[in-house]
Amino acid sequence: MVSMPTRIRALDRKLLRDLWAMKGQALAIATVIGAGVTMYVTYLSNFDSLQRTRAEYYEDARFADVFASVTRAPSRLEERIAAIPGVASIATRVVSDVTLDVPGMNEPAVGRLVSLPARGEPPLNRVYLRRGRWIDPARPDEVLASEMFCEAHGLGPGDRVAAIINGRRRQLTIVGVALSPEYVYAIRPGEIFPDSRRFGVFWMDRRALASAFNMEGGFNDVSLALAPRASAPEAIAELDRLLDPYGGRGAVPQSLQASAWTLENELAQLRTFGFLVPLIFFGVAAFILHIALTRALALQRTQIAALKALGYSNRALAWHYVKWALLIAAAGAATGVAAGAWLGAGMIGLYNEFFRFPVLSYRLSVGVAVQSVAGSLVVAALGAQAAVRRAVRVPPAEAMRPNSPARYRPSWKSSPICCRPMPYGSESGAERRSSSGARTWRSTRRSAG
Repeated sequence: MVSMPTRIRALDRKLLRDLWAMKGQALAIATVIGAGVTMYVTYLSNFDSLQRTRAEYYEDARFADVFASVTRAPSRLEERIAAIPGVASIATRVVSDVTLDVPGMNEPAVGRLVSLPARGEPPLNRVYLRRGRWIDPARPDEVLASEMFCEAHGLGPGDRVAAIINGRRRQLTIVGVALSPEYVYAIRPGEIFPDSRRFGVFWMDRRALASAFNMEGGFNDVSLALAPRASAPEAIAELDRLLDPYGGRGAVPQSLQASAWTLENELAQLRTFGFLVPLIFFGVAAFILHIALTRALALQRTQIAALKALGYSNRALAWHYVKWALLIAAAGAATGVAAGAWLGAGMIGLYNEFFRFPVLSYRLSVGVAVQSVAGSLVVAALGAQAAVRRAVRVPPAEAMRPNSPARYRPSWKSSPICCRPMPYGSESGAERRSSSGARTWRSTRRSAG
């Protein structure tokens, strides 16, 4: 009898011959599986890169947990806000939208002025200085400008922009280009899509901004950082109660802040597409694989019978044909991972056009690659198991005969046998004798009559 290693080598050689004989179908199936893996890796690797970058940036910049706007609240209210249960840190500011006169634009733009403390960085929503220098409190017209606005107009440190501040035209000098976690996705109020040419964010010294809008000794914007186990709804309710007499407009959690909300929706969309689109490709691949393997096993029916007669078990033959599907899936998955990493690196560049982080780099995590390969192998095994199980269960003697039709029944045109006319010569001997005697008797009666 042939030893087990020899059997395995023989089946492996047969596997390679079968794959080469069906290379066209195998290539088509591998292409569909590769497309599914490509979509999975592209979407979920970008999801992973964006989510990781967002978490790091929000933590480093101390992005606030609660945001609220008010018409004008006195500075003495800060102590009562800080005393709200669960509040770990508080930052009050002066924020106002102004009209900008930007060189090269026929229509005015909108600029959002955000105050900065006279000394040091703000305790929350810290500003990241991309290039240039920090503002000088002794020079009230110096500002930091958002990076996307500067890129859209070709501005940089040393350039000037005219702004209408409280009815007066003032020349603002840009001394630095900056980013903020509040404006990762910078959009003009009331608009659906961002327009970096018509909307920009500027950070200005608080004393200069407060004096321009009669906000000395007060604020119109407040941000809160909550303790780890604090209740955000309770803190928001208490904050609204304190701000309501001063024209509070309702506090919102971080999840509903405009930039954070848009970024979270984009991440959710990436994750949904990362599972839905590959699922379609994998479903098609499993169906094609099932059909191709069913036809291949039907043609190899006598080979399976011969292999069983030589002593190969059902388990060995089943694993042999499942490997046929797994090899195709592995080839498609390897190509898909490489293509997905390439497309993902290009796709992250598109996100840099709309979402601005200090550093947004692409990284293909090992987990995403392993999940995509494992998913493709599982799909291939599921697509092959029904056809393989049905083929290897056939006994050797029955497998030597041609396969019976899957469905067969009498046609509606056929009539019952008892009603069909019986052809001549098909009667039995007794029936022929009885019929001959009856004919002779009828002929005698006619002659006598």
